[in-house]
Amino acid sequence: MRFAIKLAKEAAKRGEVPIGCVIIGADGTIVGSGSNSRETSRNSLAHAEIAAINEACTTLNSWRLEGCTAYVTLEPCPMCYGAFAAARIDRVIYGATNSNPKAAGGDPELQSGILAEDCAELLTDFFAKLRTPAP
Repeated sequence: MRFAIKLAKEAAKRGEVPIGCVIIGADGTIVGSGSNSRETSRNSLAHAEIAAINEACTTLNSWRLEGCTAYVTLEPCPMCYGAFAAARIDRVIYGATNSNPKAAGGDPELQSGILAEDCAELLTDFFAKLRTPAP
């Protein structure tokens, strides 16, 4: 967590919200790290956690980060928590609790069912081909 705090302090010096994240691999080594850079990159996805996940995936040459633990200076927002889950990170440890109810940026309107059958068919066909044994 101390390294995550160091990254957060560096982010603050750049005028960013001070958030840092470090991902530790199953062997105990740092496989990814990042700090908040939304302002300097002008990218709403440039959270510390996303940067750390990207680096860890590159380091481990896999999108599956099983066996890894993430240390974050601030409780992850819903996007970052979802990214940790999607990356299959085993454990997330955070420092400060996020008390901002709008931390996720508000609630966008959600609509479902548009060409649902066509969209579902894409996935069904894709996975059927993956599971079909080669002749």
